[in-house]
Amino acid sequence: MSGISVRSWISSIADRGRELLDLPLSTPQDQFAQLAAMCKDLVSQKGEARGTAIAREVVRMWENLPDEDNLRFFQMMQNDFSADRKTVIKAAEAFAADPTEANLAVLTHASEPARQDLLRKINMAPGGTRAIVDMRETLIGLLKDNRDLEPLNADMQHLLTSWFNRGFLELRHIDWETSASVLEKLIRYEAVHEIQGWDDLRRRLATDRKCFAFFHPAIPDDPLIFVEVALVHGLADSVQALLAPEIDQKAPKTANTAIFYSISNCQAGLKGISFGNFLIKQVVEELKREFPQLKQFATLSPIPGFMGWLRTRQKSKADDAEMAGTVLAGLSEENWMNDPVRAEELRKPTLTLCATYLATCKRGKSPLDPTARFHLGNGARLERLNWLGDTSDKGLRQAGGMMVNYAYHLNDIEKNHEALMNDGKIAVSKPVAQLAGV
Repeated sequence: MSGISVRSWISSIADRGRELLDLPLSTPQDQFAQLAAMCKDLVSQKGEARGTAIAREVVRMWENLPDEDNLRFFQMMQNDFSADRKTVIKAAEAFAADPTEANLAVLTHASEPARQDLLRKINMAPGGTRAIVDMRETLIGLLKDNRDLEPLNADMQHLLTSWFNRGFLELRHIDWETSASVLEKLIRYEAVHEIQGWDDLRRRLATDRKCFAFFHPAIPDDPLIFVEVALVHGLADSVQALLAPEIDQKAPKTANTAIFYSISNCQAGLKGISFGNFLIKQVVEELKREFPQLKQFATLSPIPGFMGWLRTRQKSKADDAEMAGTVLAGLSEENWMNDPVRAEELRKPTLTLCATYLATCKRGKSPLDPTARFHLGNGARLERLNWLGDTSDKGLRQAGGMMVNYAYHLNDIEKNHEALMNDGKIAVSKPVAQLAGV
């Protein structure tokens, strides 16, 4: 059964169920009260048709809820749909007295908040999955000032992780023939190197470029994450060159390297649910199958934390604190790139400090830089630093124009991943290791 027919089938069930509902006309004043009552009614439902109809009404009412009532809605979900404390205590005492698997199962069931059942039933509505992803995006925006809602956020993330696991995802090749609605979303979602309109997008989908995205059957026309790939000769060292308008028509037959130059997560409501590691590994397999001459798979990646780290480093007691201050001051000068002498003076100390940052600085066992954490955690190797690899305003602001290649050496991916996860050991090429002094 196709995704469209499934949605139509669910909608038909909801239509039949709606005939069983006696929905009063609501006013803005009692809209929230009616939504809360519908949620309570939903968790008590056993019948499929009526339950699906109520779920659809809950989704509709949530979508029309005034923004000022969002916080109140989430507080209601958390507080009114928690686990029953007395039942949990009774089950916990029974397990403590007799720790059998049967008693553990009773305790596990008792301790599950009713809001998880509420979310599962909302998910049965047409558009229910989309609505829950949007709910979580709104919730995340409120968490900073409402940390008490973390349990609700944890429940949403737990369920969404199950619903969006790799087994449900569909990899699609995106090209100029893809529907306009999806292409328009790529322009909107691109988070690394902004797409400058339709002409720029057409360039990124040309014969020497590839784009792949993960989709979920419940949200079939909205990508979850996408990666942009350039087919080139050797490791790319400049993103401006990759984004240039010239097309290499021979690349599909002659290129020996695939460069992943942009990976963008599309759904803020799925924060904390990782798709990128699956995406890159599957795209590598697709590229190997289509272009057997490819020998290298690597990224050209930003270094978003470097300038912030330099500011922290110059205030530290590290041996290179003075160097960090000098480099930071130089990179902060106006138009320093246009002075060849000044740029050359900054090149070596900047490369040295950047190598130190990427190869040695960690948060626990993981690399400190978020992009490094992603790729190195996937089993890539810190391969090469690229001076003036991104001379855009964003590239200069984040990393002083520096970019980095993370190489995916297919025979070493699992070994590199295990070494990082178990021992905190970062896989580094010899040139970068020498720069970093490790």
